Amino acid sequence: MSNPGTIYLDNHATTRVDRRVIEAMLPTFEYEYANAGSVTHRLGQAAQELVEHARQQIARSIGARQDSEIVFTSGATESNNLALRGYSLRRGAGHLVTVQTEHLAVLAPLQKLEQVGFRVTRLPVQGPTTACPGLVDLERFREALQPDTVLASVMLANNEMGAIQPLAEICQLCRERGIAVHCDATQAVGKIPVDVEELGVDLLSFTAHKFHGPKGCGALYVRGSGRRIRLQSQIDGGGQELGRRGGTLNVSGIVGMARALELALETRAEDSARMAQLRDRLYRQLQAKLGELPLNGPRLDAPGERLANNLNCQFPGLDGHSLMVGSPQLALSSGSACTATSSEPSHVLTALGLDRDQVRSSLRFGLSRFTTVEEIDAASELLADSACRLRALGSHTAP
Repeated sequence: MSNPGTIYLDNHATTRVDRRVIEAMLPTFEYEYANAGSVTHRLGQAAQELVEHARQQIARSIGARQDSEIVFTSGATESNNLALRGYSLRRGAGHLVTVQTEHLAVLAPLQKLEQVGFRVTRLPVQGPTTACPGLVDLERFREALQPDTVLASVMLANNEMGAIQPLAEICQLCRERGIAVHCDATQAVGKIPVDVEELGVDLLSFTAHKFHGPKGCGALYVRGSGRRIRLQSQIDGGGQELGRRGGTLNVSGIVGMARALELALETRAEDSARMAQLRDRLYRQLQAKLGELPLNGPRLDAPGERLANNLNCQFPGLDGHSLMVGSPQLALSSGSACTATSSEPSHVLTALGLDRDQVRSSLRFGLSRFTTVEEIDAASELLADSACRLRALGSHTAP
């Protein structure tokens, strides 16, 4: 198990760092610990070489044409802010398009941009009774584009219901109109194929700790070939990252990120197939024990529409938080870690069309390459026991 006595099924929030990643990082703490900006001496030059080698690895991993298209940040939240604010504020004004189910790290910066004069359209997603629940309707997206639209921001894979948006088609619609596209690919990189050239995306955010790398290190792809994207720096300092992001580079995190992504791509197909099998096993077992559990988001048998490691479902008549409290051996959540302390229902599931009780009865399961069959079987038993106790007590969904 992930930790003694704990079954970890919250891998959308963060993943366990792979031991091989830790081993790759260790020299940067003990021997190669210099500041990558200190290029006047050998140790600093060695640190810079580590950073540039990692930059090259990561650029190739996502299909970037130039190493310089990778900007290192502290994580996806900073990457999102740099992309959205950095691009829009440099343009000065205009119309922005996004989707209601985006992470708050996208919605909050867009709200700030609204306050300084930008107009923002937030598109709904298709509901649970449609053929593609959780996905944006392409015709509706096309109709939302306006003559002064300067940027669209669409998440590739959703962090709560695993929905994979038709990003290539979205980019094509925007490219025809000269509109830049930003993508929060935090949940996608390392799990599904992500090639910035094939997708046609201009800005793409991701972070190491979602694919078994360290926390505190992320990256932003910034298109530098063809239609070059220029940003207004959001953190000013020593002019690092070609002036796009000031601050001392996290050499250890950058090395770990590159190694983690390398490992993720090596085993992605195998890991995805295995996680999909385990996820389906969990869902089947839970339904066998508890009856019908409505699925939130795309079908499980639609690999191009849903992440292989994601399960989000409702437990009718029960409160998801109470289910978790009744299963302390399980580490899982009802939604994004960034909103875990909020009493408000998930904005993602609300946008999907669920009512308050349906949202509160929902739980999210996130699997990883380290999840085992034994953990899945134990998790289904623990949740079934918790549900039976709650039903016996007459515990219903919170008002």
